[in-house]
Amino acid sequence: MALKIQPLADRVLVEPQEAETKTASGIYIPDSAKEKPQQGKVVAVGNGKEDHKMTVKVGDTVLYGKYSGTDLKFEGKDYLIMREDDILAII
Repeated sequence: MALKIQPLADRVLVEPQEAETKTASGIYIPDSAKEKPQQGKVVAVGNGKEDHKMTVKVGDTVLYGKYSGTDLKFEGKDYLIMREDDILAII
């Protein structure tokens, strides 16, 4: 199913990875103590700017800063929309 959002300029739409629900030792983490994920999958990419060609593409898994982007809820799913400069790495 194609997403009906097209980011503008150098913006990227990212679907954040689910937050950890259990520690490595098997302890369940309550919702109030979960860390905000810093990894996600790119689901849409803008066209870039005249002086800036986009590096990331749809399907890339990326790392971004803890407070990067703007939270967005669309068709029942959570997304982040951010500038490509907010992305730290492609993994």
